[in-house]
Amino acid sequence: MVTTNFVQNHHLQNSQFFLLPKRQLVTYALYALIPLALLHYLLFNPVATAKKPVVVVVQATDDASVIASSHHEHVKVNAKQLPVPPSDQGDEGFKKNAIAGEVAAAAACDYSDGEWVPDARPPLYNGTSCATIKDGQNCMAHGRPDTGYLHWRWRPRRCDLPAFSPEAFLGWLRGKHLAFVGDSLARNQAESLVCLLASRSTPELVHRDGEENRFRRWAFREHDATVSIFWSPFLVKAAEKAERAGVRHNNVFLDAFDERWMSGLGGLDAVVLSIGHWFLIPGIYHDAGEVVGCHDCAEFNHTETPFFAVFRQAVHRTLAEITRRHVLAAGAGTSKSKSKVVAFTTFSPAHFEGEWDKAGACNKTRPYKNGEKEAGYTEAEMRKTVVEEVAAADAAAAGGGGAGLRFAALDVTTLANLRPDGHPGPYMRGDPFAGGGGGARVQNDCVHWCLPGAIDTFNEILLQTITR
Repeated sequence: MVTTNFVQNHHLQNSQFFLLPKRQLVTYALYALIPLALLHYLLFNPVATAKKPVVVVVQATDDASVIASSHHEHVKVNAKQLPVPPSDQGDEGFKKNAIAGEVAAAAACDYSDGEWVPDARPPLYNGTSCATIKDGQNCMAHGRPDTGYLHWRWRPRRCDLPAFSPEAFLGWLRGKHLAFVGDSLARNQAESLVCLLASRSTPELVHRDGEENRFRRWAFREHDATVSIFWSPFLVKAAEKAERAGVRHNNVFLDAFDERWMSGLGGLDAVVLSIGHWFLIPGIYHDAGEVVGCHDCAEFNHTETPFFAVFRQAVHRTLAEITRRHVLAAGAGTSKSKSKVVAFTTFSPAHFEGEWDKAGACNKTRPYKNGEKEAGYTEAEMRKTVVEEVAAADAAAAGGGGAGLRFAALDVTTLANLRPDGHPGPYMRGDPFAGGGGGARVQNDCVHWCLPGAIDTFNEILLQTITR
C-alpha cells in the first residue's frame, strides 16, 4: 500500500510539472542551461586554459622529421628523439618535451655540412687592433688589396651557427684554462680565438717560451681565464727534423707522449688538439724500442709505411692516454676539475696550385661553391680518422669510468676546403711584389689562414661545442 501511494504521488508531481504554463517552463529551462554552458566553456575553451601556445607540426616526410615550435622558433628534430608527454602532463608537460627536443637537435647539429654565404658584417678585430696576430698571417697589414675574403659566413644546411660571441665564450671560460695543442694550425686557431676575445677583454701575455712563440699563455684577468698554446705537431713524443743540420726526417715515438703538454693535463679544463700536416713530412717511426717503419725514407733500410696508419695510432693512443690520466687524477683528487672537454680539429686542407716549394700559389678571391671542389684522398682520410677516433674515445670515456670527460670533433675539413681565398698567399710578407711588378713569382703560404678570416669560423664551432 505504501509503495502504491509513492508511485501515485510521484506520477502526480511529474504530471503537475508538465502541466506548468509554457512561459514558466521556458524560464526554468534557461536557469538550468546557463550553468551548463559556463561549465562547457571553462572545460573546452583553449584560450581560457592554455598559458602559452606550443605548436608541433608533424611533417609526413621519409625521414620522419618533426618541427617543434616554441615561441614561434622552429627547430627540426627527429621524430624518434622527441619524447611523447604522458597524458596527465597537459600543455606544460608537452612544452617541456618540445624544448628538450630543441636541445637534442642543437647538440646533434652537423656543422660540417653547409655552404659559404656573403656576410656584410665586419670582423670583430683587424690587423691593427689585435697584437696577437702572427706577422705571416696579418694579410691586412701586409697590403692584401682585396677584402672580400672577410665577408663570408658558414651556413650549415640543417641548423644554425650563431656568430661568435666574445661575451659568451668569456663567460664559459671564467675560472678555466683552455689549451691549444698541436702544430702551426693549432697556433693559428689559438691566435684567432685570442683576437676574438680581445675585442671585449684585454689579454695579458704572461708566458712565452721557444722559437716562433711555440709556447705561450695569456691571462684575461677580469675573467680569471687562461688560454695557452703548446707546440706538439705529433701529440706523441718526437725528435723533429733539423734540415740545417742535415736531418730531414722526424723521429716519432708512438709509445711515448709529449710531456711538455701532457704532464699539465690535470690543470686544464679544455683542450683543443690539431695536428696532421707534419705527418706528410718524411719520418721514421718507433714503437717499443724498435723502428717499425718510415715514410719517404729511401735512403734507409726501413719498411715504407703509409703515414695514415701512423697518424691513426698517434691520435688513438693520445686520446686513450688522456682518458687514463683523467680517470687516475679524478680518483686521486689531484685534477683541477672533475669535468674536461677535449675537442679535436679535423684536417685543414692546403690550396697550393702547383708545388708548394716551386712557387705554387693560391690566388683565388672567392670561396668554392658546393661541389666545385671535393676534398682530396689525403684530406678525407685524415678527417675520417679524427672523427672515428674521437667518437670511439667519447664512447669509451662514457662507459669506462671517465666521468666528466667529453670528446668532440670540430669537423672543419669541408668548410676549410671551400676557402682557397682565405690564405695569406704572397701576403705572408709585407709588400711582396715591391720592385718585381705584379706578375713576380714569390713564395706563397696556402696552408695557414689570414687573421681575421675563415679560421674564425673554427672558433664559432668551438664555442657551440664546448658550451652545449
